Amino acid sequence: MSNSISPLNLLATSPVAANKNGSSNGSSWYEAMAEAWGQSLDAQAGRIEDQAKGIGNGIDNPSAITQLTAESLKMSFMANSSQTSLSSVGSALETMARKQ
Repeated sequence: MSNSISPLNLLATSPVAANKNGSSNGSSWYEAMAEAWGQSLDAQAGRIEDQAKGIGNGIDNPSAITQLTAESLKMSFMANSSQTSLSSVGSALETMARKQ
């Protein structure tokens, strides 16, 4: 077993250079990926809320209900994808850490 640190290990724990405001918060790229997923899911939830309010206000025609259903299914797909990607990357990082 070697005590040297591989380039992949350094990359996995390296801080993100800057966030969208141009300042670094010292988080890793893994945390940045999780934050990006969270923002995407929040935006999708907002779209669902807006459409649900429209239906609640009497715009309950079949096309509006179908659109709400599609947006809800998209949210489900996105939530499953975020969990899978974060879990897979987390597992890979754990494996890399054990091989040091």
